[in-house]
Parts: sequence; C-alpha cells; structure tokens
Amino acid sequence: MNRIKQAFKDRLWLGVIIVGLFAGLIGGGIALGINNLVQHHEEVTSTRVPAGSNKSGGTKVNKNKVDLNGEASQAYKSVQGAVVSVINKQKVQQSSGTLGIFGYGNSSNGSSSSDSSSDNKLETASEGSGVIYKKSGNSAYVVTNNHVVKGSNALQVILSNGKKVNADLVGADSATDLAVLKINAANVKTVASFGNSNSIVPGQDVLAIGSPMGSEYANTVTKGIISAKDRTLKEGIISAKDRTLKAGTDGTLTSVIQTDTAINSGNSGGPLINMAGQVIGINSMKLASDTQGSSVEGIGFAIPSNEVVTIINQLIKNGKITRPSLGISMVDLSNVTSDQQQSVLKLPTSVSKGVVIMDVNSGSVADTAGLKKYDVITKLGDTQVTDAGSLKAALYKYKVGQNAKVTYYRDGQQHTATLHLTKSADTTSTDDSQQDNN
Repeated sequence: MNRIKQAFKDRLWLGVIIVGLFAGLIGGGIALGINNLVQHHEEVTSTRVPAGSNKSGGTKVNKNKVDLNGEASQAYKSVQGAVVSVINKQKVQQSSGTLGIFGYGNSSNGSSSSDSSSDNKLETASEGSGVIYKKSGNSAYVVTNNHVVKGSNALQVILSNGKKVNADLVGADSATDLAVLKINAANVKTVASFGNSNSIVPGQDVLAIGSPMGSEYANTVTKGIISAKDRTLKEGIISAKDRTLKAGTDGTLTSVIQTDTAINSGNSGGPLINMAGQVIGINSMKLASDTQGSSVEGIGFAIPSNEVVTIINQLIKNGKITRPSLGISMVDLSNVTSDQQQSVLKLPTSVSKGVVIMDVNSGSVADTAGLKKYDVITKLGDTQVTDAGSLKAALYKYKVGQNAKVTYYRDGQQHTATLHLTKSADTTSTDDSQQDNN
C-alpha cells in the first residue's frame, strides 16, 4: 500500500515538472517573439525615409574660425605680385609638302592657320616661371632658369595680373642654370627680395610659387619644408626635357637646397620663399626616379639665393659668367679598364678615382703647367677629384687670375704643379653642355 502511495506521489511531481517546463518554453517563446517584433519595428522605423519634406532651406554658411592671415598667407601675398610666367617662343619650320584640310601647311602641334604659310613661325615651345627682383628706371629684371629660356628666338613674360609683355635676355649661365631677363617696368608693382640661404635650417617652412604645367596654373603656391641645406647633385643626371633627375649618373656637381615642396614642370625659375616672404632659392629641378626606375615623390631642388645673387649680378654687369678653364679634354678614370690603368697609365692599385687627360690644348693653362696626355688628376687644391664633374666643381671655385695646386699621376708617380688660371671659359650659351672639356 505504501509503495502504491509513493509511486503516485512520484508521478504527480513528474507531471508538475513537465507542466512547468512546457509553460516556461511557451512563455519564453512568446517573450522572444514579442522582443523580435519590437526590434524589427524599431529597425524599420529608424531606416525608413521619412514622409514629407522641410522646405524652409535654413542651412547657412558660418564664419570661418581660422586665421586667414596666417604666416604662410602673408608670405605669399608679399611676393606673389613679383612672380611671373616665362614663355619660350621658338621658330617652327613649316612643312611645304603636307597640306592641311583647307590647303594650309600644318604646324608642328597639328593645328592649322592662315599664318602657317610663313617659313619660320614663332610658337610657344615651353613655359616656366620667374621672379622680378629689381626695378631700375623704366626697366625691371627677372631671374629664371637657363633651361627655361634655352633655344628661344623670342621671350615673353606674363605678369601676376595677367598682362603679357616682351622680354630681352640679358644673360644666361648654363653651369648654374640661371638667366636674367629685362622687361618694361611700367606694370611692375612688386619686387621680391633675397634672404640669406646660408641661414636656412632643415625643417623650416617654405613656399614654392610658380606656374606648374604652364601659365594656366599661374600663381600656384605649394608648402613644404627644407629637407637638406647643402645637397650635392650631378648635372649629368638631369633630363634636358623636363629638368627631372635620375639618380646614379656622373656629371657636373651642383650644390642645391632640397625641399619636399611640390615642384613640377613649369615651376622652374620660380621662387622658393621663407615665411618672411624672402626668396631663399630659385626652383630648378626634382628627383623623378631612383637607379631602379622607381618613382620618387617629394624631392625637389632649388638654387641657393646666395649663389643666385652672385651670378645675376655678374650677368647684369657683363652679360656672361667668366670661369677658369684648363684647356683639356678628359675622361673619368672609372671608364678605363683595370688592364689599361696598369699597362697604359701605370697607376698604383691604390688610385681608383680621378680624371684622365686625353688631350691638352697648346698654350692652355694645363699646357703651361706641364700637364700631358694620360696624366691622371686626383686633386685640385684641397678637393679630391673623383670624376670630371668634381674637377669642374673644384675649378669653378677659383677666379680667373688666381693660382691652384694640382696633384696628378704620370707613369705611376705622383706629381704636383701650380696652375696659373689666366684663361677663361664663358658660359653664355643657353644650351646645356655635357662634354668633358675644360
């Protein structure tokens, strides 16, 4: 009897538990379903585009909270009026054998016009930038790059106000890539001033102003910093087409300012200024790629203002730059095979860099000093000579009339001689020269 009662109780409790479980599952399901419905409703409500529209149009432009007359803006305003575009006009030989669609000869850029019948039509060959730095009487003077005016048959300058005026070439120097132009001063209102490029420091803010890609973008300003104060470049790596550089080729050494300020084709000849609005450099070139051909960004170069002032003063005074000349032709020792260095030049193995004299002009500075064919120059003054570029750079530090000590090897023996720099070479041509002559 007791067993029957106990079994009954057990079944009763089991039923209660089962009913409770079912009740809990049903209640939880209902609660979950209600919660999902609520969430779905809220999601639909929050993402649905509201009906109707607000046609009041109450949005407005608020007053700027920045200083519009900051240091960079003031520097730009102070010199912007002196920055110009330089137009290089060259004669284009018309083809008499090809007729355009209306019977006129086609010009080199593919356009046709009634003016094309002339044999030598002046057309824009290239554009660059420049900066007005001097005003004297009715004349004003513009400094720009030599490569901007190279090969020109006529020159024009577009002032900051858009007015176009004719320009005369006062003088140009291919070695430093500088040129001076003269224009009528009637419309010149602003003249730039030069700062001391020896006082600049890496990290300081600078601005570049010019006409990147041509006068269409005249008065463009870009901002950056001085990346390096005295960067030595080799002119042989400069592309004559767009004044870009490719690392790793020998040539004439040039000391320049390195900057990450954007410098593009057309910026050449424009000013690099400090935050006081002073010109501390003339923009000249940029590094385009490394030795593997990889593109390079943010590496531009400007000719230091102290060098610029020295050159333009001479160009104004003489119309040319006069430098010492040795009167020799030469090749880099690195271009001579090891066998020839031993058998022909008889050099000791310790000598691996220098220049080999290939010819000596009769009566020249080198001839007077006793230098001969196959002598190997390794030092000029206190400067080690590693190639033709370094020899030119060392030589150009001297003035005509000064003396310089040269160290060279002949038949394996080291010698010294004194060069009396009485001869000069004029770098008045606007064409770049890459010949190893001096």
